[in-house]
Amino acid sequence: MSDAAPIAAIATAPGRGGIGVVRVSGTGLAGLMQAVLGRALAPRHATYGPFLGADGSAIDHGIALHFPAPHSYTGEDVLELQGHGGPVVMQLLLRRVLEAGASIGLRLADPGEFTQRAFLNDKLDLAQAEAVADLIDASTEQAARSATRSLSGVFSQKVHALVDELIDLRMLVEATLDFPEEEIDFLQAADALGRLARVREQLAGVLAEARQGALLREGLNVVLVGEPNVGKSSLLNALAGAEVAIVTPIAGTTRDRVAQAIQIEGVPINVIDTAGLRDTEDEVERIGIARTWAEAEKADVVLHLLEAGQGGDGGGGDRAIGARESSNGAGESAGGAGETAAATGESAVEAGLARRLRPGVPVLRVFNKIDLHGGQPRVEGPAGGQPERLWLSARSGEGIDLLRRELLALAGWQGAGESTFIARERHLVALRAAAGHCEMAAVHGEHGNQRLDLFAEELRLAQERLGEITGAFTADDLLGVIFGRFCIGK
Repeated sequence: MSDAAPIAAIATAPGRGGIGVVRVSGTGLAGLMQAVLGRALAPRHATYGPFLGADGSAIDHGIALHFPAPHSYTGEDVLELQGHGGPVVMQLLLRRVLEAGASIGLRLADPGEFTQRAFLNDKLDLAQAEAVADLIDASTEQAARSATRSLSGVFSQKVHALVDELIDLRMLVEATLDFPEEEIDFLQAADALGRLARVREQLAGVLAEARQGALLREGLNVVLVGEPNVGKSSLLNALAGAEVAIVTPIAGTTRDRVAQAIQIEGVPINVIDTAGLRDTEDEVERIGIARTWAEAEKADVVLHLLEAGQGGDGGGGDRAIGARESSNGAGESAGGAGETAAATGESAVEAGLARRLRPGVPVLRVFNKIDLHGGQPRVEGPAGGQPERLWLSARSGEGIDLLRRELLALAGWQGAGESTFIARERHLVALRAAAGHCEMAAVHGEHGNQRLDLFAEELRLAQERLGEITGAFTADDLLGVIFGRFCIGK
């Protein structure tokens, strides 16, 4: 927060609406209320009346609310003016409020500054403050419910419980370090390793829940790749339940990425259809193919589509592709990228994916068009060096529910419980780092008092990393990044 001057902003979304809100936070608001409302307000009581301009005429009529410090959202005096939600009316009212508050230094709020002041005034910790933005941005009902739980403090309570355990353990260790003449094995006498093991177990549980929360917030980017006419656009339409992408028998119909947001069991999933991968002289199609590879490099999950048949039930789909490539003289991957099929017989597409994907990105081979070539929808797990494979028909819908379940499994989704909270990538990073420090502490603890100082240091570092989640140990630049992404007025 750059200064402690009072701030004001329109707190409702831009555009027309039944109600619009102008919010003010700071100290010394009595004069402002007298100028705009012509009266003092009873704390926490809704008062109806005119909002007055500088000449005493009414700008609008609405409800005014005054929340004296510290019993307000920001912890400061807060004034809310609730009027009609027209953009012109709201701008006129905001301009009048800024004019009337000029004597006390009232200024326009920065993005997220109301919530930032709530954090700095200990009304919210950092995880709860982030949950405010996550609740606003939630794209599914489950994400909204989880954000509400984080805002109510579910995530923070779990983190604070871990920190308290580490503090208790650190107190015992530090006390022992202060009395080195005591020739006893402290770690054994205080059951320090047992207590640390329990902390590690609890930390692993919180990390597992945080992964689920991060998935609800971030969603999953699923990229469809494959040769032309294997049914990528049809599969996108089947997953979306609507005609999102154009489907024709003409190879190369899809020239650019087509993205559609869907949800499966409340998990947001962004499905991206891409141009078919093949050799081509068409410059526009070549650009689309280059974008296909760019999308694959950013994917969380890749669905490699192939056509079932010609032995596809046993993996012969690859052999069919290889035969077509030979007959077409296409020994290279699409786009003329020079990516030839590997000697082991894997397709050029798979060779390209192996080189381009980030480590750990799962690839699911999807054999489409079982309605034309026979066979039943099913899944076969990884075996014999083959990735996981699934058979379906995008045209008839057979196997689509099976694919939805597989996408959730690949994402690591275990279902939302009543305690599921929203989480961010930075929370996962902090939890993993804390777990690493606890693991190192256990290693040092095996050497008894000989490494007691290193044991204590790892506990301290673990506590600091957990403190980053709630804001106990937070750099100012991180606060700027977090709150800078909020909307103005919140």
